[in-house]
Amino acid sequence: QVKLVESGGGSVQAGGSLKLSCAVSAYTSTSYCMGWFRQVPGKEREGVASIGDDGDTTYADSVKGRFTISRDSAGNMLYLQMNSLTPEDTAMYYCAVAPSAWCPRWWTQARGYQYWGQGTQVTVSS
Repeated sequence: QVKLVESGGGSVQAGGSLKLSCAVSAYTSTSYCMGWFRQVPGKEREGVASIGDDGDTTYADSVKGRFTISRDSAGNMLYLQMNSLTPEDTAMYYCAVAPSAWCPRWWTQARGYQYWGQGTQVTVSS
């Protein structure tokens, strides 16, 4: 059974940094893209960043230059380095896996991601 487990969330002051991790297990495909999404209560899940199996990355405009997505060579770990955090970054963050063809063209569309983690909370105070 495919399982994604996020970690690394927490509380930080504005201007601070956090690094999220996502451990992926039992995903048998050798070609897939991975993404980070975030969601606040009452709003739709928002794409933050994605990385394809070729290493190409895409970012939401709101996080460009501040966040960096990466993955290990085996594709079992996904990371999100978040710098210069603002209160607007406060959300539950989720990692997800999609077939490689989903990225980068439709990377922001959550419906294409097959598997999701349970989420990790990030809270940024001013």
